[in-house]
Amino acid sequence: MGQAGTAEAAVRYLRSGKALAVEALPRPELRCVREDERAPVDPAEFRRVLGNFATGVTVITAPGSPPAGFACQSFSSLSLDPPLVAFMVGRTSTTWPRIARAGVFCVNVLSADQGGLCRAFAVSGADKFAGVPHDPAPASGSPRLAGTLAWIDCTIHAVHTGGDHLIVVGRVDVLGTGEGEAPLLFHQGRFL
Repeated sequence: MGQAGTAEAAVRYLRSGKALAVEALPRPELRCVREDERAPVDPAEFRRVLGNFATGVTVITAPGSPPAGFACQSFSSLSLDPPLVAFMVGRTSTTWPRIARAGVFCVNVLSADQGGLCRAFAVSGADKFAGVPHDPAPASGSPRLAGTLAWIDCTIHAVHTGGDHLIVVGRVDVLGTGEGEAPLLFHQGRFL
């Protein structure tokens, strides 16, 4: 059974009423991490080891004047029912507040030949959309970049804290595939 079939079976099981009720855990208190609570893991070693996990690369965009966008490799599908996706963004991001104000975003899944586009959106303070062909995504109006593998048009559903990042959950409104044929992958600090 494929991943989609497994997910659909799990949803059917949960809806059947046969599943045991699960009590929600109490919501943790949000606070800063104290120095004595920090894990004894060297940040460089953490980055080196986790760099062995290859990820796809996306550009998250939002409407505005000018529009907002940033390169993001920490993106994932989250839920089939309701349809949710998630991405992580650094708390110090200057682009995130503009996306948060818009309340909507579009995930552009980059194609293998879009490494240059990814680098352009990874730069801070530049006009990231200069010369970049795009059109408005159907639900949010966020920039939908040309030549991508896929696009997912979302409304911000929730934002959670996660250390030095925020975990942004989006409810999928509309999605589709693009013209790309293979994904852009990032592994050990370089594109594959």
